[in-house]
Amino acid sequence: MGSYEIRTVGDPVLRTVTDEVTDIDASLVKVTDNMFSSMYDAAGIGLAAPQVGIQKRFFVYDHGEHSGVILNPKIVESDGEWVFEEACLSIPGLSWEIIRPKTIHLVGIDLNGNEVSIEADELEARLFQHEIDHLNGVLLLDLLDDESRRQALSKLRELDLRRTPRPPSDPGELRLP
Repeated sequence: MGSYEIRTVGDPVLRTVTDEVTDIDASLVKVTDNMFSSMYDAAGIGLAAPQVGIQKRFFVYDHGEHSGVILNPKIVESDGEWVFEEACLSIPGLSWEIIRPKTIHLVGIDLNGNEVSIEADELEARLFQHEIDHLNGVLLLDLLDDESRRQALSKLRELDLRRTPRPPSDPGELRLP
């Protein structure tokens, strides 16, 4: 299994709304396997396709007892409110308290083409919302109030995380239908 470099804040691929997955084939399965490897290497619990330079609507996740791949995910219901510290593999080393719905109902498709329906709460709900944000070109920075965002951008400049975009290491492997 290979692994991909995770794109960081400042890379325009992270700000683009993704296209739906229309074909499930061996190349998609290989990409998701490599994404799991990248996620584990970075000690993450979720990784969305744009974070590795792919403009398709899917993410991989591994949260304790639950793991998988969700294609074309949609949140169809949410409830409650939960404030919790949240971090992002595309903004390494920083975290913020973020307000999100406490429970969600997520629908999508798995790698076998089957419809999935997941009722999630707390950390798992937060994980799914975070990854779907990536599919919509939204970063944690967008969820901060103005003052917190100014402080975060200042810290990013200190850490020099706002790198110039780079092409994928193997562009052919990252092209999906």
